Amino acid sequence: MNNFKSGFASVIGRPNVGKSTLVNNLVGGKVSIISPKAQTTRNRIQGIYTTDNEQIIFIDTPGIHKPKHKLGEFMNNESIKTLTDCDLILLVVDGNMSYGSGDEYIINLLNKLVDKKILETKVYLVINKIDIIKDKDKLMENVLSFTSHYNFDEVYYISALNNQNLDILLKGIIDCLDYGPMFYPKDQISDHPESFVISEIIREKVLKLTHEEVPHSVGVVIENMELDKDNQNLVNINACIVVERQSQKKIIIGSQGSMIKEIGTLARKDIVMLLGKKVFLDIWVKVEENWRDRQSQLKELGYFNEE
Repeated sequence: MNNFKSGFASVIGRPNVGKSTLVNNLVGGKVSIISPKAQTTRNRIQGIYTTDNEQIIFIDTPGIHKPKHKLGEFMNNESIKTLTDCDLILLVVDGNMSYGSGDEYIINLLNKLVDKKILETKVYLVINKIDIIKDKDKLMENVLSFTSHYNFDEVYYISALNNQNLDILLKGIIDCLDYGPMFYPKDQISDHPESFVISEIIREKVLKLTHEEVPHSVGVVIENMELDKDNQNLVNINACIVVERQSQKKIIIGSQGSMIKEIGTLARKDIVMLLGKKVFLDIWVKVEENWRDRQSQLKELGYFNEE
């Protein structure tokens, strides 16, 4: 293991810039859920990339934003905590979006940590979605806005969705790492238990199918998950979708149960791929008003650390 490299890379940025897509494609498996809606990722999710020569633990963080409720505060804290205990920071930005107040908030945060000598970690600027950029001059203006506000160690241009230049980015990350141990088994791609990944898969399908009808006031709890007593190749899963209003419950259930049936069908396909077994998935919906501002509910849904 003398020539083995390892380390932790924190992936930060505004909501919906492609952080989860990047981590999933670098790791080569479904670690973080992907949705066209902002603020999909709520927990720090570690995706693990391992070869014979290196192991990179990617920390996919919630998008840093101005919080509007306790859940938002939790999400921001999760992101900020990763900045001081990692070996490399990847600031992912959407190459099609101009430098704005959200970017300024993150850059100011990085600069403050540097000024206080709290942050000495290298920071790479990762320009995502270059496959859909039409105005190259505008892109360079955006990049200049970032590089003039922070002294980045490297700048990379990628398309996370199409795997464009990810090999170049990966090499840059590996070059930055020190020699170290293998922290996780070679075949492990996430540090979260299967039940957490399953709850996130179900939440992803809710966000995908309900579009703008149901905002991010949706949580999922796996109430029970066990092998069938009569069939060891079958996993029985009971899941509960938590919403804030009765109207949201009606949307998720759908006419004669059509929506919740479709959510279950799509989720089951991914869960079967994850577990490698047949799956019986039972989903129901309950209303918990203002759960995003209630600490007890946030804890139940896994959005509070014991620290």
